[in-house]
Amino acid sequence: MLEAVDAAFPHMHATDTVDFVVVLSGRLCLEVDDGKEVELSPGDSVIQNGTRHAWHNRSSVPCQIVSATIGARRT
Repeated sequence: MLEAVDAAFPHMHATDTVDFVVVLSGRLCLEVDDGKEVELSPGDSVIQNGTRHAWHNRSSVPCQIVSATIGARRT
């Protein structure tokens, strides 16, 4: 995982994977490469394809997600 972390922005990372994420409970913020954030609520889902991103729980309530990560090659 250390290879995936951006040294200039340690909270950001990118992996050679396709990720499927579903929020089960709580709220989760997905920060994307341009600094914009999208808040996800229970039932929301995200599919990422090797994108540079970070996850943040901006609340005091725990967040539960389910995630499937599949290895991929960048082209």
